Amino acid sequence: MKPDAAAAAIDPDRRRGRGAQSNKSGRFERLQAETFDDGWESLDELPPFKTEVQAEKARVIITRNDSPDIGFDRSINPYRGCEHGCSYCFARPTHSYMGLSAGLDFESKLFYKPDAARMLEKELSAPGYKPRTIAIGTNTDPYQPIERQHRLMREILEVLERFNHPVGIVTKSALVLRDADILGRMAERGLAKVALSVTTLDRKLARAMEPRAATPDRRLDAIRGLADVGVPVGVLVAPIIPALNDAEIERILDSAVAAGANEAGYVLLRLPLEVNDIFKEWLLRHYPDRYRHVLSVLRSMRGGKDYDSEFGKRQRGDGPYAWQIGRRFEIATKRLGLNRRHLKLRTDLFSPPADSVKQLSLF
Repeated sequence: MKPDAAAAAIDPDRRRGRGAQSNKSGRFERLQAETFDDGWESLDELPPFKTEVQAEKARVIITRNDSPDIGFDRSINPYRGCEHGCSYCFARPTHSYMGLSAGLDFESKLFYKPDAARMLEKELSAPGYKPRTIAIGTNTDPYQPIERQHRLMREILEVLERFNHPVGIVTKSALVLRDADILGRMAERGLAKVALSVTTLDRKLARAMEPRAATPDRRLDAIRGLADVGVPVGVLVAPIIPALNDAEIERILDSAVAAGANEAGYVLLRLPLEVNDIFKEWLLRHYPDRYRHVLSVLRSMRGGKDYDSEFGKRQRGDGPYAWQIGRRFEIATKRLGLNRRHLKLRTDLFSPPADSVKQLSLF
């Protein structure tokens, strides 16, 4: 092993249905592992990457942040890693804290927090707790495939409903419709809203870029299903990737409004830390003819760099091309009647159940 070796691309048959092309060691590891053919055809013996899930013992379930360009100060992440396998996912670098790769490990070695609902009940019952909207889905998708088995989101929503606590959810999974009953009841009291992330309407592009996420049609169906039960639902056009999906902005918004969306937002492609190489590897494999053009336009919006982490710029970019995207989005949302008002969820109904207060006294 060499300390600065670049990991070789993983054979396509081994990573079938995955987004990342490689599995470089995490940035905190002293040594970097590299897969190479030693001439004995030993690579043929390696099995496909299978999803492995293990429990994680978390100390707290509500995560706090003070970022000035994010509209929430607290969130819940029931899972670490995400099987959707989106090549652009800005959460990938968090896997390095586990000694794992931000590449294939991120989408195949997952962690779940089995005590999430119990911990949430305890934290909401703490003396002096002041309610504000809890955001879920801001890091990894809470409705990724393993949620069907572990049902952490269902349990979390049951707690939030009992406490009359507001919640905002972002997902690209139609599985959110499973919880439409709870979300509908909470929405009646002004306690819930959901945003579906729709990156493209092109099934081929979606399959390549987000291999295990719901198809574009299924996401639009989820918007329709939530709207039908009275849940305020929005569409998040994210990420916008120049010269790849930016031409679809208006079509995505048109389709979302037809399905029942009443709010919309967008985020420009972000390439922090390991995501930079992972996305470039993906782009070079799937769209080699656009590789240079995509990066050239992206850099024109990032001050000549692949990424600019400055607050206020990291999500929208800067320069003429970024301005053009912003104006197109603004004109389209105005034409469609989106964002006429941004729903602010209620906090005045928050009330810890009596049984929770009694249980807290036992800790």
